[in-house]
Amino acid sequence: MAASVGILVVSHSAKIAEGTVELAKQMAPTVVIVAAGGTDEGGVGTSFDKISSGITEAQQGKGVVILADLGSAILTAETALDFLDDAERELVVIADAPIVEGAVAAAVAAETGGSLSEVTSAARTATGVADPHADDQTLTRAEVAGAVERSATLVNPSGLHARPAAEFVKHASKFSSNIQINGVDAKSLLRIMGLGLPQGSTVSIVATGDDASEAVDALIQLVDSGFGEG
Repeated sequence: MAASVGILVVSHSAKIAEGTVELAKQMAPTVVIVAAGGTDEGGVGTSFDKISSGITEAQQGKGVVILADLGSAILTAETALDFLDDAERELVVIADAPIVEGAVAAAVAAETGGSLSEVTSAARTATGVADPHADDQTLTRAEVAGAVERSATLVNPSGLHARPAAEFVKHASKFSSNIQINGVDAKSLLRIMGLGLPQGSTVSIVATGDDASEAVDALIQLVDSGFGEG
């Protein structure tokens, strides 16, 4: 199994860090996601040693993205980075992102083979605000005119919740085409979840690019199958 970008979740609470990791692992079972929560004595706060060892554990050679909950957690993480050599430091990024949404979005991006910059961007756009450094995925009028488009009905009893949304992103990310689902970027987990699509909703998939037809066929089949939820 190929190594991926690792993720480190830093929180003042060990339970919050562990719970966030548990949630993110549901979306990205092959990604190394490490919790560094609480003090060394088990209290509320942050630990330099936990963060330092967490960076080492999360580093699989592709880089590490750190998510932190409060300013002092960021300060402790930055202190830990100061003790890395220059080569190691270049492969660790502290993402300015909400800890839970950012960790989930980053985990899915890492699961699909994203680079360090791509995983960082996924975390930073977890609130739905566009990353100014990311490519614009909006389809132009000319692209829409030549796009491949198909629709399906969402059969999942709980709608397009976190797990099927993550599966959709994983499959969409395999294709080079520009793909949208109901008007949002099909490779953005948080934007898809933000649609709030319940069971029975019409799912419209539009794609442009060299593998557009293949992408739409595969994604429609995924929706029709109920994302493996029975």
